[in-house]
Amino acid sequence: MSLEEFWGVGPKTAARLREALGEAAAVDAIESADVRRLVDAGVTRGRATRILRRAQGGAGMDLLATRDARNVYDDLVTRAASYAITAHAADRIRVMTPVADAETREARLDRVLAARDAWRALDDGERTGVLDAFEAYDEAETARPAAVRAALALRNVGLSGETFAALDGVDERALAEAATALEALDVDDGDGVARGVDDDLDRLRARLAAAEELEGSAFDVIDTIRERGVRDLAAFRGAFAEYVAEETELTRGEVTAATADDAVDAADFVSSSLRTLVADLREQVDEREAVVSADLEAAVDQVREDVERAVDAVDDIAVALSLGRFADANDLIRPTFVADGLAVDAARNLSISDPQPISYGIGSHSLSAPTTDRVAVLTGANSGGKTTLLETLCQVVLLASMGLPVPADAAEVGAFDAVVFHRRHASFNAGVLESTLKTIVPPLSREGRTLMLVDEFEAITEPGRAADLLNGLVSLTVDRDALGVYVTHLADDLAPLPPEARTDGIFAEGLTTDLELEVDYQPRFGTVGKSTPEFIVSRLVANARDRTERQGFEALAAAVGEEAVQGTLSDARWSG
Repeated sequence: MSLEEFWGVGPKTAARLREALGEAAAVDAIESADVRRLVDAGVTRGRATRILRRAQGGAGMDLLATRDARNVYDDLVTRAASYAITAHAADRIRVMTPVADAETREARLDRVLAARDAWRALDDGERTGVLDAFEAYDEAETARPAAVRAALALRNVGLSGETFAALDGVDERALAEAATALEALDVDDGDGVARGVDDDLDRLRARLAAAEELEGSAFDVIDTIRERGVRDLAAFRGAFAEYVAEETELTRGEVTAATADDAVDAADFVSSSLRTLVADLREQVDEREAVVSADLEAAVDQVREDVERAVDAVDDIAVALSLGRFADANDLIRPTFVADGLAVDAARNLSISDPQPISYGIGSHSLSAPTTDRVAVLTGANSGGKTTLLETLCQVVLLASMGLPVPADAAEVGAFDAVVFHRRHASFNAGVLESTLKTIVPPLSREGRTLMLVDEFEAITEPGRAADLLNGLVSLTVDRDALGVYVTHLADDLAPLPPEARTDGIFAEGLTTDLELEVDYQPRFGTVGKSTPEFIVSRLVANARDRTERQGFEALAAAVGEEAVQGTLSDARWSG
């Protein structure tokens, strides 16, 4: 497969990748979802992520039928990636996409929930040890020994089960010795064996370095020896051997053995002798390094299979453990996949720090919400959480579609081919109406199962016409055998809904003593909610900055029901 065949890889990107990596390596980086290699090759992280998402799950990305659905997806993977224990795990989480295959979803859920349970079982000290090991792996210049150390850290805290099965049965003691050997062998400074591993090798290297330095400054050596008062060649030879022995920690005999016998003058003698000495020392270093390297390789060879298992497994384990931490921190649970429904009990929006759990559902399911309605028209109070409910349902569906646990006490999620999530838009013009209809209607019209989550459709056209369009959308949703939740303030203006649809309501219950709107965010099924503007006006009256402003808000109070406004204020004061 050529680079240009991948979505998002144009001629310029392909040329950059070929120059930095080569065709085969670049294709491998894309197919293995290696964001880091693409970024190192000069592709921006955002572009690399988009390329890999399409390469890894193009069909899955088609589930995200609107920009708002894609924004929810982006937020979810970014949120999950924030719990990653390595940078590579974060990259892999950010390129995860919805998957259509049910077995793949279930298998990922098994791994993530097993990792969640394993993480929960660790105490703080054990968690710190695991995180430290993966941090060292993340920062290591040589990956193999750091991967083995990370694997050993997982074994030392007793992590086991399917998620960590690749590490079952390894010889931990031998693996630790192999890690030490790998750390000695996998070096980037040009030496085959790291410094500090063998004293004899380090001593020989030090002598070689000193001799090489002398060789590079032969005329300085001559001047130094002559400064000692040497008068003839014989004396010069002896002074040379003595001086070089001092500088290199060699014996005088070792230096003398390397001196030239046929030099024509002092300069020739010094340069020839030092050249021979450096060559001899380099040969000694090579011989000793070969012996040490062979011993180290033997230690690795004893558990070569375990080493390769650890290196191959550690990245996958890092991803699973990262997602397990995400699931643990947010109390996520396994969703149940059903044929034709969407329902949640005590679902929580991940974007809110302290959300009120909500139970809701449409289609066929076995949870607490009604089970016979394919479409719900959601009505009720301003700031009542209607949009948040739509977003929560979208979060649950997208997480489940990626094979990840969801934020609820229970959830049943159907299989969808398109998720149409559309937030309320403030603009009011024909262009917005047209673009909105072009966004939300085509997915509903195509083959496949669609989930419609549409917010305040009336905000983009006049209320009377919006009611007509909303009736049409509800009927089309039912006719297309889709599921939908439509948020509106026009429930009283809608024509009779199809029998497969219902109206739900969210109610504001008053003002708190701090004059904050008090809302029961749990929808009441089969009931039209009220916008209750008197609560908002009551707060404005109470918070007026001066008498003139208060009089203006009191005029609004008379319009919406002065008695209701006064009653609200009285209740707020009384409860205080």
